[in-house]
Amino acid sequence: MQIQFNSDSSVMGTENVAERIEVMLHQKLGRFEDRVTRLEVHVSDENARKGGGDDKTCMIEARPRGGKPIGVTEHAAKVDDAARKAATTMAQRLERVLGKSERHKHDPRPDKA
Repeated sequence: MQIQFNSDSSVMGTENVAERIEVMLHQKLGRFEDRVTRLEVHVSDENARKGGGDDKTCMIEARPRGGKPIGVTEHAAKVDDAARKAATTMAQRLERVLGKSERHKHDPRPDKA
């Protein structure tokens, strides 16, 4: 599973933030690694230098193998908190979408005797 990280110029310490978020994503979404080809992560600060509550945004888009992309967006006061909330929501969505396809697989038809 490839992780592509994007941030705007107002998110400070981008490399360190990217590393922390990538480690957290592997922890929360690692169980889907064989069924998701790529995660795109976009973090931004909506107010830039002005500050304010819940102005950090994290958007995660997952690309399941053979399926449509799944996206989530979360807001928080800190980038790491927004990323954690988005990863939790993404795990729930992936479980719902990918888990449903697993539950509806049918066994191959046995050969007629």
